[in-house]
Amino acid sequence: MIVEIGSFSLALALALSLAQALLAGVARIRRSVVLAGAGQGAAIGAFAGLVVAFAALMYAFVTSDFSVSNVAANSHTAKPLLYRVAGTWGSHEGSMLLWCLALTGCGAAVAAVGRDLPAGLKTLTISVQGLLGVVFLAYTVFASNPFVRLAQPPIEGRSLNPLLQDPALAFHPPMLYLGYVGMSVVFSFAVAALIEGRVDAAWARWVRPWTLAAWSALTVGITLGAFWAYYELGWGGWWFWDPVENASFMPWLIATALLHSAIVTEKRGAMSGWTVFLALAAFTFSMLGAFLVRSGVLTSVHAFAVDPTRGVLLLAILGVTAGAGFALFAWRAPALKRGGVFAPVSRESALVLNNILLAAATATVLLGTLYPLMREAATGEAISVGPPFFNLTFTPLMAALAILLPAGPLLAWKRADAQGVMQRLWVAALIAAACGLAAFALISPRKAFASVGVAMGAWLVIGALVEIGERTRAFRTSAAESWRRLIGLPRGAWGMTLAHLGLGVFVLGACFETGWKLEAAEALPVGGRLNLGEYHLVLDEVRGLEGPNYDAERGQLRAFKGDKQICAPTPERRLYPTGGQTTSEVAICTLGVNHLYVVLGERRPTTGAPVWLVRAYWNPWALLIFIGPGIMALGGVVSLSDRRLRLAAGRKAEAAA
Repeated sequence: MIVEIGSFSLALALALSLAQALLAGVARIRRSVVLAGAGQGAAIGAFAGLVVAFAALMYAFVTSDFSVSNVAANSHTAKPLLYRVAGTWGSHEGSMLLWCLALTGCGAAVAAVGRDLPAGLKTLTISVQGLLGVVFLAYTVFASNPFVRLAQPPIEGRSLNPLLQDPALAFHPPMLYLGYVGMSVVFSFAVAALIEGRVDAAWARWVRPWTLAAWSALTVGITLGAFWAYYELGWGGWWFWDPVENASFMPWLIATALLHSAIVTEKRGAMSGWTVFLALAAFTFSMLGAFLVRSGVLTSVHAFAVDPTRGVLLLAILGVTAGAGFALFAWRAPALKRGGVFAPVSRESALVLNNILLAAATATVLLGTLYPLMREAATGEAISVGPPFFNLTFTPLMAALAILLPAGPLLAWKRADAQGVMQRLWVAALIAAACGLAAFALISPRKAFASVGVAMGAWLVIGALVEIGERTRAFRTSAAESWRRLIGLPRGAWGMTLAHLGLGVFVLGACFETGWKLEAAEALPVGGRLNLGEYHLVLDEVRGLEGPNYDAERGQLRAFKGDKQICAPTPERRLYPTGGQTTSEVAICTLGVNHLYVVLGERRPTTGAPVWLVRAYWNPWALLIFIGPGIMALGGVVSLSDRRLRLAAGRKAEAAA
């Protein structure tokens, strides 16, 4: 009965989304407050329907109701409760339901908390958001319904891919979807502004909070996915330029560009057309990601391998939705108001260059992701585009952006003094250069590119600190005055500094870990020793272990630096009887910001004592790779908490109307 309630609620949400789109659209045409309120109520009702539907599907997974096809294909009674809950969004059907839940939730949020929005803009935004809800809910109801019953239910389910049975993967998709679908509100704002023919400071001020919220969630989601790949797949890395990774990275790059472009539109009234274009592109790339991972064109551990028919439907949704948005842009953009002029050396120019570099970086990722698919479709020849391509194309663009970034916040609007900015940054430049030279001179083996990366990371970190020092006039006024300025800084300024600081921390970790990681592998008997640089590991024992839904071999090792034991890693090799899949559970010893990473491989056949393949990695500064994005996401949340960002422009615009 509960499953039927969920199915009915899903259909009801589709009907309410249609009502939301129609009522809000007619309300804008007739300027009817009553119809506008009805459209807002329909938006909230559609979200409530999705909440009930999602709860019903989760109930089916928790209770192992195998009469539901989706549960039978993706769950098992032996799975721990957390992974039965996570199985709700672990399939194609469940993930689309989560997508729709986030989509209608965004529409309900605009209706509920957008009191200070200009009435016309708010009503049109809710209408466009309702149209998006209709499209994706119709796809879910008619082509990807998670509540389909089986005429002959199995006694036991087929379970979820063991690689996905992990705490990070339980939280990774919801955060990623909040980022993906959060861009839908930005898309709706852009379409509404184009219809209204008005893109001004108030519009940019209202786009920024939604972009910040989606960008922060996407940052956390991507980081959780990278961390999962790092410790779950057992290959010692955290990013492989997999097409599914790229599918989430491209919207993040575009959202980053949008955040900076919207600042120019808000402060100076410039780049309005480009800002609208980015707002449309951000959700377009999100929809592209949905197509790539659900169409069957990709083979990946975290892609949904489904029939191509549903992939074609998703491609049609992408084409119609994005095509309509960009067609409207092509029609209305020439009429948008142009902003003021600015000098080549100014904060506006720095933000323009920032956007050019981010757009070019997105284009390289898009090319590297789609070119193999297009070539295979055209010629039947399968090729692979991997890290070498991205290292040659993407990395130089990001290096140029890193060089520019610390100077941007110190430049004045409209016209700036480049010499004055460099005078304020010369100490940071000297320290960064010293860090790079020290890395090259003191760390063996000497690696020039990695040392340059360390210098750039230090440049970003120190540059962010210099920016705070300039705002507080540190060392140029009394300590009491500097402290007063420090605690009086707006949260938006703190958020920007944290985001730039986090990027620098990430660059430091990524360059150091990539440049100076060590790897060793050897087949060891019990008592055997594996050398890894100045460390060595001893395999003490391997014993059997029975888990809740798996059988495992657990290795007990001791790790030494010289004669001193530093940790006792316990990696596992697990066999899941349901499905017959084997996974590796790595052991990671955290030593400061460094990781000693140990993997227990398969037992090797031998006539004597049994031996196991043991692989070990020394990943220096690896922890910074995950701390850095966390600081960046925190910066987004801190900026989002600045009331001036959310309220000022909206109230001014409403008063003017």
